[in-house]
Amino acid sequence: MAISQRLQELYGLPAFDFPEAGRELKRKLPDPDAVAWRVEVDSYDSDEAWEGAFARFLDMVDTTEVRALIVGAWSDAYDSGPDAIIAALLAARDRLPGLRALFLGDITSEQCEISWIHQGAVTPLLEGFPQLHEFAVRGGTDLVFDPLRHEQLRSLTVETGGLPVAVVRGIGASDLPALEHLDIWLGTSWYGADSEVSDLAPILSGARLPSLKRLALCNSDIQDEIAVAVAAAPVVARLERLDLSMGTIGDVGAAALLSGQPLTHLTSLDLNHNYLSDAMRERLRQALEPAGVELDLDGSDADEDEDEDGVQRYTAVGE
Repeated sequence: MAISQRLQELYGLPAFDFPEAGRELKRKLPDPDAVAWRVEVDSYDSDEAWEGAFARFLDMVDTTEVRALIVGAWSDAYDSGPDAIIAALLAARDRLPGLRALFLGDITSEQCEISWIHQGAVTPLLEGFPQLHEFAVRGGTDLVFDPLRHEQLRSLTVETGGLPVAVVRGIGASDLPALEHLDIWLGTSWYGADSEVSDLAPILSGARLPSLKRLALCNSDIQDEIAVAVAAAPVVARLERLDLSMGTIGDVGAAALLSGQPLTHLTSLDLNHNYLSDAMRERLRQALEPAGVELDLDGSDADEDEDEDGVQRYTAVGE
């Protein structure tokens, strides 16, 4: 699966593309607080740096009213990170007092494959915008997430084809008392994922995440092992939604979920893109659907990609 579409909304607001240079006056701009503003440039052959487009945005929009900001493609994202972009955002923080949601790297596979996107140290953005409610970042190469405490953050999303273990540990060591939604795409070792299940222990304990209601540990090539750990994880008892989709979960992981702590309190369990047998899928339905749990078991690849060693499993998003 490739990421073929740009973000359609953020913070409940529809995405709106800030116009390219020279086209600003050819279309009416919406009210500053009515949309999630996307600022981007051509990723391969742009006449303008992202920081230049952002400077125009600051000049033309009453940014004191802006609620959501999407950082789209920047020049040569496959070869350079967003350090200058992060610096520009931090330099403008006094002009963005109402900013509540920030997405860094809304880049499609046509613009740059997810595992080619170079990132940087993103914790300064969270420290610089202490009123953020939502933060998301796409791309794992060179991504740095140092431990921090953030009082207001409610949603944290990290989308990668391969997430460095230091980022997993940084998130796990962070105190996020208001966080309700945590979504981590761990990825595959082919693209830099080097976490072990033990690295997820601080997250699965829930000790630093007292408000967590929705947990997604997705797109992993160790999804069975994650499911085994989740089956006994303290945090699960207070979740509403659990998402183990996009990875390589099979019957071993699903059986662990069924034999572990009760999951009937969940409103939804997402196992989309799986390697489950038909018999296991039926066991899941019989165990959870009568309790009202919404199950997503679509995308089974259990009978595909077989060779002499058995089924070859792939995450949904890699390159």
